[in-house]
Amino acid sequence: MALIRVFLLLLFFTTVSGNTLFSQQNQSAPPKETGVVTQQNSKSKLTEVRKFEQLRNKKIVSLSIVLVIIIFFLFYFFYQNNKLKQKIKRKDTKQKILLNIINAGIDTQEIERKKIASFLHDNINSLLSSVGLHLNTFTAQNNIKSEEIQKAKAILQEAHDLLRDMSHDLVPSLLVRFGLIYALEDLCERNTNSSIMFEFSSKIPTNKRYNEKFEMKVYFIVSELFSNIIKHSDAKKGQISLYENNGYFIIIIHDDGKGFKTEKLNEAEGFGLNRIRARIKKYKGSLSIVSNPNEGTSIKIKIPLPH
Repeated sequence: MALIRVFLLLLFFTTVSGNTLFSQQNQSAPPKETGVVTQQNSKSKLTEVRKFEQLRNKKIVSLSIVLVIIIFFLFYFFYQNNKLKQKIKRKDTKQKILLNIINAGIDTQEIERKKIASFLHDNINSLLSSVGLHLNTFTAQNNIKSEEIQKAKAILQEAHDLLRDMSHDLVPSLLVRFGLIYALEDLCERNTNSSIMFEFSSKIPTNKRYNEKFEMKVYFIVSELFSNIIKHSDAKKGQISLYENNGYFIIIIHDDGKGFKTEKLNEAEGFGLNRIRARIKKYKGSLSIVSNPNEGTSIKIKIPLPH
């Protein structure tokens, strides 16, 4: 629009200047002397006026062509801009649909995990404990010291321990009973071994509780990141720090492993980052990764605190 206005102004000034020059030429004409001189002057003036009009017409035509070209390019850029906006919009829509699908799968999985963990802990483990108790009572009352019964007791105890561990992996009882901070500290202890050591640091009181869904989401995010460190980083040391700031729950996880180029982050998506990103985005949080080859990896997660 600005270019069109400039063109109209140029056209206006060209017309005004032409009319002014023409009027000045008419006003500066000398008084009539003789018929021959008057005719010659008139012819000369007409020739000049025609030349001036031709020149002005050429300028107008040139400006019109330039204006048409400019308008064409403006429409072209406008079309391309709209096309790009539509493409970005479609991409955003696809990404939102994908995130919704991932989150729906995660929510369903977490609900099922909780159901299975509750069933194993409250039913199967209770039955095994009851069987073991009855067996112990029977052998004590009848003073039976059979090797087969001792083996049966050992198998029952092993089955009980396996189911307890499985239930804990699905939904840790510490998370349900004592809260997120306590459960994350325990997660560091359980993942520490002769190959890697995890350090825990928190500025949040251990006994602080959040709502159940928030605690489960955060716990499984950290658990998955710990799993990635153990499987892929070749690290000897891992650290996790927790604190709250300006209404956000902040998690910083660092390892001294082999790291990777953040430009090749798409390759790291295979490490489960897609699921982690989907969980964080659902809570309108952010995830930032800083990593370099042979310099370890630092991950910072910010999630709005639940109200």
